[in-house]
Order: sequence, then C-alpha cells, then structure tokens
Amino acid sequence: MTLKNKRVLVTGGAGFIGSHLVRKIINENPEKIIVVDNLFIGKDSNLSDSIDIFPDLKIYHEDVADFDKMRKIFDEEQVDVAFNLAVIPLPASLEYPAWTFSHNNSITVTLCELARKEYFDTLIHFSSSEVYGSSVYAPMDENHPMNGTTPYAASKAASDLLVFSYYRTFGIDMAIIRPFNNYGPKQNELSYAGVIPLTIRRIMMNKSPILYGDGKQTRDYIYVEDTADAAIAIFNSQKTRGKVLNIASGKEIEIGYVIELIAEFMGWKKGIIREPDRPADVRRHIANIFLAQDLIEFKPRIQFEEGLKNTVEWYKQNMTLQNGASIQNCESIITKVYSIRRD
Repeated sequence: MTLKNKRVLVTGGAGFIGSHLVRKIINENPEKIIVVDNLFIGKDSNLSDSIDIFPDLKIYHEDVADFDKMRKIFDEEQVDVAFNLAVIPLPASLEYPAWTFSHNNSITVTLCELARKEYFDTLIHFSSSEVYGSSVYAPMDENHPMNGTTPYAASKAASDLLVFSYYRTFGIDMAIIRPFNNYGPKQNELSYAGVIPLTIRRIMMNKSPILYGDGKQTRDYIYVEDTADAAIAIFNSQKTRGKVLNIASGKEIEIGYVIELIAEFMGWKKGIIREPDRPADVRRHIANIFLAQDLIEFKPRIQFEEGLKNTVEWYKQNMTLQNGASIQNCESIITKVYSIRRD
C-alpha cells in the first residue's frame, strides 16, 4: 500500500496535527490532496508551507458533520483515502458538553456512511488517548478500559466504537490511530490550547505560567511529526486493518516538569502561578506501543527535550500575541453557525 498517485482527503487538515500530516503526505507523491476544515481551531496559515510545495492543494471550509456537503466533496474529488482529524477539542466539551459530544459523533458518522456507500476506499480515523482516562495499569495498551472522564473523551470513545461497528457490520476498510499527547510547532496557542503553547505564550506576554494541581499529573508526549509519519505508515500496512494502534513515546513526563523546562528554555525566573485541579483532569498517562512497533515498526525519532526546544523556538518566531482572535473565532462558529448556548 502506498499513497502514491492516490487522491487523499484530510479532515481537520488546517489544524495542528492535520497540517503536519498534509506536509508529510506531499512526500508520498499523491495525485491530489484535499483538506476540509471549518477553521474552528485550524488556520489556513498552517498550510502555507504545504501550498508552497504542492500548489494544487485544495481547501474546503466546510463542516465535516454536514453529510450532504461532504458527499458532494467526495463525489467531485473522487477520493481514495480519508484521514479523519476533524474534532471539537477537549476544553470546548467543558463549556459545551452536549454539543461537543454530538458533533464529534456526527463527524464520524458522516465518514463512516460515506465509506459504507463506497465514496472512498480507506478510512484512517484519529482517536485520542483521552478515551482511556487515568491509567488503571501502566503502561496502557490498546485493551486498557475506556474510562474517559470528559464529554470529549466520551465522544472519542463512541466514535472509535462507531468506526469498529462499520468495519464489522459493513466491512469498511479502516484503521484507528490513537495518539497520546502531541506537541510541536503550529499547535493552537489561543482558545482551547494545550499546556505547552499556553505556557510559551504567557511567558512571551511577560505573564507567569499557570500550573493546575500539584503538577504530578503525567502525560506521554509525542512529537507531532512522529505522529504524522505513523499515520501514513498505518495506511501503508494492511496488517493494521480493523485495529487501533497507540502512538506515543512510551515514557511519562510530569506536567510540572514540562512547565519548568519551558521556563528554563525561555529564561523565565518570575515564578509559576498555582491553581486548583482542572475538572476531570487525567492523573496518569503512559502508553504501551508494542503493537505499533510490531505492525509498522514504529519508533519515535524526536526525544522530548529536543522536540520541546524546537517548539519553543518556533513559537518565539511565529506566535501572534493578539488577544482573543482565535477565541472570538471559535465563539462565533459556535453561536452563529451552530446556535449553541453555553447554558
């Protein structure tokens, strides 16, 4: 299997992981690359480097949950392969829980139905380590219980089960990639951002980083380019079909250490603000990646300290410090397009 001469569609392709995946797909010499992204947290600017190399890249600003619009896109573009990264992120589920859950599942239903109706051949669906919740045993393999603690985690677990149901019932060609905590350049730094870009941004604005809880919570961090490489390798291997694969480093790192290391890299000496634990925060994450090692010979290339230093340098050169632009964009999409109220 190869993406060479394939017509490849990436939902959420203007987002953090999606834009890195698009850049990697170009190296595979596909016939066509199509991105569908409503820019909820994605940015067209994330694709500028890919457009420079692949000027025929086609971008649709549509909602993947809209079946009729997606059917037209798949029909017009004659898609062979779809990588599904479209998602409403975890922090949004703390403000808009019902909508986040239903919308994430509508995204997955759309792609499963299009696969069932043979609008394309193969679905590579992006899951999340959040489906596991806090570690019951460590390291966490793909058989770990799904004990997700947030509506976002529940939506991703339900989406995974839905993809499996279409595989077992209708025989769609699929595999699921389950990345742990991605980090790297282009990660959203404004609304609904992760701890790494948030910390970098606060220091750049001469504000103290915020540490929630005791800082002993652990995550298994994986550099975004390693995840993008793994996604392509999963497509390329028929041995992955009908399976879910953890993609991670296999190492756990404390959140407190992450913030301290960013502060060190950026020369920050004014201290850290401590806040109470975030609602339903996962306590411990560390992945078992034996299956990925076995099926696609997966091995992360970038060590955490190296990747974090690269990330800090990228943000120092590229991060905008305009307050609220992305937040306003997300709120506008939620309230005007979807007519959803927080209460």
